[in-house]
Amino acid sequence: MSVLQNFFKIKKEVEILNKNINLIVVTKGQNFSNVKPIIDQGHIHFGENRVQEALIKWNEYIKINNNINLHLIGKLQSNKAKDAVKIFKFIHSLDNEKLALTLSSLELNNDKKINYFIQVNIGEEKTKGGIDVARVNEFANYCSFDLKLNILGLMCIPPINVDSSEFFLRLKKLNNNLNLKNLSMGMSNDFRIAIQCGSSHIRIGSSIFNSLH
Repeated sequence: MSVLQNFFKIKKEVEILNKNINLIVVTKGQNFSNVKPIIDQGHIHFGENRVQEALIKWNEYIKINNNINLHLIGKLQSNKAKDAVKIFKFIHSLDNEKLALTLSSLELNNDKKINYFIQVNIGEEKTKGGIDVARVNEFANYCSFDLKLNILGLMCIPPINVDSSEFFLRLKKLNNNLNLKNLSMGMSNDFRIAIQCGSSHIRIGSSIFNSLH
């Protein structure tokens, strides 16, 4: 199937499960020409993993189309935060105090507010980013109340090759404890489970672009 056929198939399935879901089309590694047909259908939510790739791909286009919502879904180093604030409206990988403080300062300097998800290391894996589960409440309160960052909710990437629902439900409980309304959970392999567990933002790339590989 073509990219557009894949996109419409996923979009239809998502809308059947829950029409209020924000479908983030993950465009990392894709040429802009592969993405443009989806933009032309009126879709506005797109995700990138790397700041530099996003700048090269999107910087000129978003100057003429401010409706596009770019989501950073990959790890963000503090030294890349300045460029990230320029181009992204959403950052899904806020996970430490140094980064939060840097972003707070950059928001003031750029007179711009970003929407954030706090990434939680829900599977307590050494190889994954994210704030420790035990520190979620403390960190979320620091970001929201001390730094006045706009925290939408929590984000996670569950361990692979296990039932994701256990981890999604754990994240939802943490989210509810903080009275946050949004959850960034679910990718191509587990977005159906994520939606059933309360996700509001799903991040899908390979199911849409796999016909190109």
